[in-house]
Amino acid sequence: AAVLLSSDDNGPAAETMDAIPLDLRGLKCPLPVLRVRKALSTARAGTLFVVQCTDPMAAIDLPHLTHETGDIIERQGDADGALVFHIRKAA
Repeated sequence: AAVLLSSDDNGPAAETMDAIPLDLRGLKCPLPVLRVRKALSTARAGTLFVVQCTDPMAAIDLPHLTHETGDIIERQGDADGALVFHIRKAA
């Protein structure tokens, strides 16, 4: 389960908004990376996306995308049979 940042916290996360889920399960390459690229292109700096996808190529494509765009993968792992990426929009 994704942990959403709460505005009630007094820590560094207090200035950020809740995570935006992107459920891309079932989509095949290149759709997951294209959808993430589009979401990042319109997001404000600091926005956190929680991306879920089932395409194994996303494990390669999303790190390449963030390297290209300068955005940050804060965490990646598996949950409920899906790859999960926490991607923060860079400043």
